[in-house]
Amino acid sequence: MSQTPDVVMREWFEQLWNQGKEETIDRLLAPGGIAHGLGPQPIVGPEGFKPFFRQLRTAFPDFHVEIKQMVVQGDMVAVVCHVTGVHCGPGMGSPSNANVDFWGMTMGRIKDGQLVEGWNSYDFMTCYQQMGLLPSLSL
Repeated sequence: MSQTPDVVMREWFEQLWNQGKEETIDRLLAPGGIAHGLGPQPIVGPEGFKPFFRQLRTAFPDFHVEIKQMVVQGDMVAVVCHVTGVHCGPGMGSPSNANVDFWGMTMGRIKDGQLVEGWNSYDFMTCYQQMGLLPSLSL
């Protein structure tokens, strides 16, 4: 029996991002799975996703994603996430030792216990401002 969409998404965030277990990508991302919204082009498949994961985990060894809300409808699952970490490693510019604290959302389509497509919208502008890579905007 396949895992339900909510279980797959919880495992994705907990095991991959919070625990840093890269093997989670091979287990939970379908071979042709597509991740939208994490760069200028969609990321395709486990081998395409691993460099993104490695870069982020290297820059933020303590990267933590807390799921605040989850909604499941059929094979679709949407999550609201609170992201925290310290930029203390290379991978996204020189380490700034800055604390980052931002929010985002992911919607995923699950088939046979794996993510087959995901849409991501995270406040990376706030993250980059907190790291000193972008100026803060005054209103």
